[in-house]
Amino acid sequence: MTSPSTTPPTLYTIAEVAALLKVSAKTVRRWIEAGELIAHRLGHQFRITESDLTAFIRQRREA
Repeated sequence: MTSPSTTPPTLYTIAEVAALLKVSAKTVRRWIEAGELIAHRLGHQFRITESDLTAFIRQRREA
């Protein structure tokens, strides 16, 4: 019996998100602290999933 292959979600660092959105890392941190952008803390670092980033961008476009 084979188990279904599950691929881990794509995770971005704050610096990668900042580069993708052409804003500063500080701006991304502010969005995280304000609860506008969902981030997951892994150790001492934040990671943002691709789906959370996509949802954030979609929400910003509608506003």
